Amino acid sequence: MRELPVIRMLPDQRRLHLNDGPIDVIVEANGAPQPVQSAYEAAARRFVTILDELCAELPLLRTRASLNAPRPSGSIARTMAAAVAPFREEHFITPMAAVAGAVAEAVLAAMTGASVLERAYVNNGGDIALHLAEGQRYTIGMVERPDRRSLFGTFEISAQLPIRGVATSGWRGRSFSLGIADAVTILAETAAKADAAATIVANAVDLPGHPAIARMPACEIAPDSDLGDLLVTRGVGALFGREIERALDAGEAVANRLRQEGLICGAALSLKGNVRVFPPVAPRLASKGAPRSLVHA
Repeated sequence: MRELPVIRMLPDQRRLHLNDGPIDVIVEANGAPQPVQSAYEAAARRFVTILDELCAELPLLRTRASLNAPRPSGSIARTMAAAVAPFREEHFITPMAAVAGAVAEAVLAAMTGASVLERAYVNNGGDIALHLAEGQRYTIGMVERPDRRSLFGTFEISAQLPIRGVATSGWRGRSFSLGIADAVTILAETAAKADAAATIVANAVDLPGHPAIARMPACEIAPDSDLGDLLVTRGVGALFGREIERALDAGEAVANRLRQEGLICGAALSLKGNVRVFPPVAPRLASKGAPRSLVHA
């Protein structure tokens, strides 16, 4: 029998913390006090159902996406499958590549369905679903490394832009990566779409066969990994300048193609302190010691 979910307000009394097993979410809503309270209650009600909902279909969600794969039955699982569908023909990808973003979307939908809010975000480990009423905006921080949360710049997202999802992937993150990017942040129409695309672009930032890159089968690290015996990155040693450029070039090519196809709105790639940014709006690059943004991807 697993422990009960954690549902608590953080010490700032503005943000709600939700935790259930591997799912760890921070929620913040802005608006009148009563609608915000109602939104938090709705978030909590929806959250406690999510892990069981996903576990009921876990074998399917860990299976490689394909045109003939069975259709999931749960609403979050269907969102995950739809998010990875554009990549299934050219890449190895499972619906789990979009799980964090899809969960964030589900919690946010419960909140906005219960209350009229000025703005709100649901941050599921750096994969973020956004709500912005007319005239509202958020500043999103871009991280150099997910494990350190150091920012190299920010995007400002206004209600007029189509962006409602932000996700970050990389070999240093909480999920496995086939590439060597320290961090890839993707802006997209939804959090699930951003999550899936971040996986694809981060995998593309790579130097196949390079001796300074340590890899091992995912199943040897986590026997139940959806990546099976695919080699995932475990360490990246010293790289020369041209090698870094070549790896970023590969990621840039994929990010640009996805943007041209309308699958993403913008991207930021980071490797060994080198950055490539392809934004829908001009980013602001951060100086060392700059204050952290409200929302970190």
